[in-house]
Amino acid sequence: MSKSGGPAREIAIPVAAFDALRNELLESAGMLGTVRSLHQAGYQAGLAAATAVHQGAGGDSFRLSESGFWTNLADYFSRRGWGTLSHETLHPAVGLLTSKDWAEAKPDDPDPEASCSFSAGFLSGLLSQLAGGPVAVLEVECRSRGDARCAFAFGSEGAIHELYGAMVDGADLTAALAAL
Repeated sequence: MSKSGGPAREIAIPVAAFDALRNELLESAGMLGTVRSLHQAGYQAGLAAATAVHQGAGGDSFRLSESGFWTNLADYFSRRGWGTLSHETLHPAVGLLTSKDWAEAKPDDPDPEASCSFSAGFLSGLLSQLAGGPVAVLEVECRSRGDARCAFAFGSEGAIHELYGAMVDGADLTAALAAL
């Protein structure tokens, strides 16, 4: 539902909108403010998008098998031009969503930082709404910084916080997951 009480509406915008938003926010808010703002905006958008994901599943995503759920979610993003999304279970506490063609990434304009802050927030809001409780999302690979794919780890806030801490301390994803 939208704030006006009607059904959630969707629009299509060019991918360049991510670049424009990021650039404007960087000028006015700096790096940390930009990441927080994009993440929060994405989170709110993700909460609203859950309705469309349920509709794509015939009205209720929870009636799907596990593989059916992830296929439905991948179809949702693919039909809207986000890219091809795949699900992997790497650890009992952490799942991974990956894409080699994710729309928010800027592989032609390399950056040492991951750039898919809106997407990480969107996925967190969407998965939280669908799960009925908080689901944290951390971008652990990004095509913008030269990785072969964008990868979003998701799980409980505690698990993702521990994963983030291990990776900040220099562990790669495999070692960080092994430490959980």
